[in-house]
Amino acid sequence: MAKLDTGKISNVSKQGVENRDCSIGEILRQRGVSRRDFMKFCSVMTAAMSLPATFAPKVAQALDKVKRPTLVWLELQSCTGDTEALLRSANPTVGEIVLEILSVDYHETIMAAAGHQAEAALDKVIVEEKGKYICVVEGSVSMKNGGIYASTGGKSHLDRVRQVCGGALATIAVGTCASYGGIGAAAPNPTGAAGVREAVPGATIINLPGCPVNADNLTATIVHYLVFSKLPALDSYGRPLFAYGKRIHDNCERRPHFDAGQYVEQWGDDRHRRGFCLYKMGCKGPATFHNCPTQRYNEKTSWPIGAGHPCAGCSEPNFWDTMSPMYKRLPNVPGFGIEATADKVGVALVAGAAAAFAVHGTLNAIRKDKEPSDKGKEE
Repeated sequence: MAKLDTGKISNVSKQGVENRDCSIGEILRQRGVSRRDFMKFCSVMTAAMSLPATFAPKVAQALDKVKRPTLVWLELQSCTGDTEALLRSANPTVGEIVLEILSVDYHETIMAAAGHQAEAALDKVIVEEKGKYICVVEGSVSMKNGGIYASTGGKSHLDRVRQVCGGALATIAVGTCASYGGIGAAAPNPTGAAGVREAVPGATIINLPGCPVNADNLTATIVHYLVFSKLPALDSYGRPLFAYGKRIHDNCERRPHFDAGQYVEQWGDDRHRRGFCLYKMGCKGPATFHNCPTQRYNEKTSWPIGAGHPCAGCSEPNFWDTMSPMYKRLPNVPGFGIEATADKVGVALVAGAAAAFAVHGTLNAIRKDKEPSDKGKEE
């Protein structure tokens, strides 16, 4: 798995101030980023935003002129998996470009400063860049008892997120914990864990759920704002439609096996090895909206279903409670009724296909009977 040079990344915030007024194109040229790599990045982002390939030059043109935005990253109740996903994004070169074209002024995991210096850097952004900076939040917010169960720098996460997100241009909640509360909000939820949207109801929030977030979706969301000067269209859960507008089941590479009624019946059996549908093994793909099948993880080589594991439905609200048990299939999926009779789907389709072939064969036979023979034609 590719990794970024974290030593190089830690200097980003220190180098950002001197280049704050430069355009992204100028900064990239100063850092020796080739035009080829830059155009490759623009093409990847164009695809991630579900735009036609012809938009890549427009994306490049916009990024050539736009100023680098300031970004702060808050770490709340989480496993730091979203930061790890960012550091191991699909293309290291693209990852370095993203981190260098953003003025990352605060990120506890990768920044050079620590302690009071780190908190001072965050306070400076809040005051001097009010209404201009982008905030990324990782992890759920502890709401119970005034948020006493989690704090950083002497401030509760609840107070912290309200202060920082309240003054941001926009807040991007990365991962399911920041979006909906995630595993921390699962019953009995002792800390009152909740998503950022619930903790700061008046702020502009974009949810990028997933365990972990796909770094391409985060980058594409930011690039969308830089290119179009507006946030992407969102669904009712605050998720960008370009990444969460389609159901996993509809783009799944195993979908043909579902349609044919070919299911894995037991882990490691022949059907499992042959890539049959994992619905009976607990796959929540029919009830989950995400672009995992197309964006994938680990340098775009695989994703859970591609690796032989069913979708856990992690990008849906309250998935830990509503999608469990993990290895039991959903008895009924709203809006997708055929799952309730999964055992009969294949049989019906096969029978229907056989009937169609039979009718086709009968019609052909009738036509042939009506056609004059070659011998008759000669006579």
